[in-house]
Amino acid sequence: MLIQGYATPDGTARYRQRHADRLPAHYRQQRGLWLSSIGLGTYLGEPTEEVDKQYTQTGVQAVRAGMNVFDTAVNYRHMHSERAVGRAISELISSGIARRDELLLATKGGFLAYDGKEPADPAAYFQARLVRTGLVKPEEIVADCHTLSPRYLEHQIDVSRGNLGVEAIDLYYLHNPETQLQEVSREEFLRRLRLAIAALEQAVADGRIRMYGAATWNGFRVQADSQEAISLEEILRVARETGGQNHHFAAIQLPFNIAMPEALTANTQVSNGRRAPLLHVAREHGLMVFSSATLLQSHLAAGLPAEFQQSIPGLATDAQRAIQFVRSTPGITCALVGMSRREHLEENIATASRPPLSLADYRKIFQK
Repeated sequence: MLIQGYATPDGTARYRQRHADRLPAHYRQQRGLWLSSIGLGTYLGEPTEEVDKQYTQTGVQAVRAGMNVFDTAVNYRHMHSERAVGRAISELISSGIARRDELLLATKGGFLAYDGKEPADPAAYFQARLVRTGLVKPEEIVADCHTLSPRYLEHQIDVSRGNLGVEAIDLYYLHNPETQLQEVSREEFLRRLRLAIAALEQAVADGRIRMYGAATWNGFRVQADSQEAISLEEILRVARETGGQNHHFAAIQLPFNIAMPEALTANTQVSNGRRAPLLHVAREHGLMVFSSATLLQSHLAAGLPAEFQQSIPGLATDAQRAIQFVRSTPGITCALVGMSRREHLEENIATASRPPLSLADYRKIFQK
């Protein structure tokens, strides 16, 4: 039986209050929800039972330690990551450590996903599972791996609900929608996007998801004349046209770290006819922003420049300094960090015991 409920303002406030004395500056309120400034990412690792157990154990420990944000995707580790998170959620709730309304669960759909392990013949696998069943038409697939087919997204939402063991997913992302632009025109992309958003609005109405967004890699970071560029205002216009003024497009996700600061420093978006950074436009529209690649797959966990280390005092490791930089960035709701080991969790959550950098100290980093 699927676990009932979803993240609520009262539930997340209750969770925050339990940890307030120890982590007073760790939570941010957006869309009425109190969310931890560091969240658990589940992208890395082989699709093995050993890694599954590590993610499940770390997920339970993370919630005990003060994190209430989980980020995953149906294709991460061939559905193993969603299922590991689902087991953590089940254990947390059955043991009374947390309630469902205290936790934000985010997942993604768009990439063609294997179930459990990579088949010997991927093309035959997808032909049998997706094309012959009518979930996807061949012409809807780009780069042999991605689709915005409404039928496929509807199916994947239910697959993810089953993997996670929950009745409702709090936040469902279109996963790297810019992949479509590799093979289709921008006009066709917007047509497909409109159909996908209509499917997500229906999923909200059905109670299967609570809100939706777009998780990108290049789409929001590249310049507007790039083939992969995505306009946030254009997506919001489609959401308004499809779902009305009370549409449920609520969040975006993109890489952001000391080595990839484009969301803050590059004028990749247009707002009211003027070029502006992504974070500026997202803030104007009240969107939640989740940073992926906070540690750039561990490349920023050690060896940071001395000038950067000196700019973020009071922390013991470069991983903590890199996380502190992201969680201190104005407009970032939550810094997602991949963690499957207890020692990494303990190191990373220690960052949250300190307040974010002041705006003045944050600006000094760029001055240096």
